[in-house]
Amino acid sequence: MAIDTLRGKVALVTGANKGIGLEIARQLAQQGGTVLIGARDAQRGEEAAQTLRQEGLDARFLHLDVTDETSIDAAARQIETEFHKLDILVNNAAVALDQAPPSGLEMEVLRTTYDTNVFGVFAVTKAMLPLLRKSEAGRIVNMSSGLGSLTQTSDPNWGFAGVNLLAYNSSKSAVNAITVQFANELRDTPIKVNAADPGYVATDLNQHRGHRTVQQGATAPVRLATLPADGPTGSYFDENGVVPW
Repeated sequence: MAIDTLRGKVALVTGANKGIGLEIARQLAQQGGTVLIGARDAQRGEEAAQTLRQEGLDARFLHLDVTDETSIDAAARQIETEFHKLDILVNNAAVALDQAPPSGLEMEVLRTTYDTNVFGVFAVTKAMLPLLRKSEAGRIVNMSSGLGSLTQTSDPNWGFAGVNLLAYNSSKSAVNAITVQFANELRDTPIKVNAADPGYVATDLNQHRGHRTVQQGATAPVRLATLPADGPTGSYFDENGVVPW
């Protein structure tokens, strides 16, 4: 049964037509929010929104390609027209394309990874910020990864130290840096900006090799999306607490 803690609030989740993004959207809608399913593929996005509506949830497809500024601006205008504000932004859309060690990485793979994982996060956040400023308590959650932690990935004894994917890992480190910079700018406002590590979740991103469920992966980002007024900002969390930068 849905609870009403987010009644009247509007959330946008990018890359929400499947995987962790869809589950984050589901859990936010279960708290009574209106959730916009950001997706670049209209058919998949609408199907995902329909799936949630069949569960009795308020979910709507929003066409959004995070690598296309025209698409991003159009999405922001649509939210402005229909809702006049945005309460929650979850920057979830991401790709993982590395197939080689750092010395074998192709420049095009690095650029393509950054287009979605880094520049997409920046572009969407910047475009949606005027709408988030109209919220009484705006929340921005940037989906990071434990692989974005410089502390963890530089420790040869860390459990995932062997996952040496320069493009993906460094893109998530950049997401963490973006998180800190926006949080610093917005520290004296009601808007909170944090990074979430969902853990190693079985999704298309890793060919479903992860050992965690999407429900588990959504725990930290949903918690950060619904922080109270005295909650943290400019931090990096998994479901167990703070992750080292």
